[in-house]
Amino acid sequence: MPRVKRAVIKRRRKKKIFQNTKGFFQGRRVQLRQAQETLKRGGAFAHKHRRLKKRDFRALFVQRINAGARLNGLSYSRLISGLKKAGVEINRKMLSELAIHDPNAFAKVCEQAKSALPAGTWKPVATA
Repeated sequence: MPRVKRAVIKRRRKKKIFQNTKGFFQGRRVQLRQAQETLKRGGAFAHKHRRLKKRDFRALFVQRINAGARLNGLSYSRLISGLKKAGVEINRKMLSELAIHDPNAFAKVCEQAKSALPAGTWKPVATA
């Protein structure tokens, strides 16, 4: 059985790790074991935060929609309920973009939601 020399393989593996840890602090950049541990931990956080980013943005969209809805005399929950009853299928991201960039169009969407709600179930929300 031939003897295997690992120099090239090992160098490539280390080089790949050190390229990925470029910019890390002190030993985390230049010592193999610390670099490997930091890289693994960083990958775990990256995976976790890609999932959390979706949650954070949805919360932001809800806040923006709520602010726009209150300017039009509705609460967020009444607006969403009215849109569902009216059969308007628009996602929260687009609703928040409308609330920010095109208040007139958002007001029309709010009117559709108000008309779909049963009479007397919603009261105008006081704006401060």
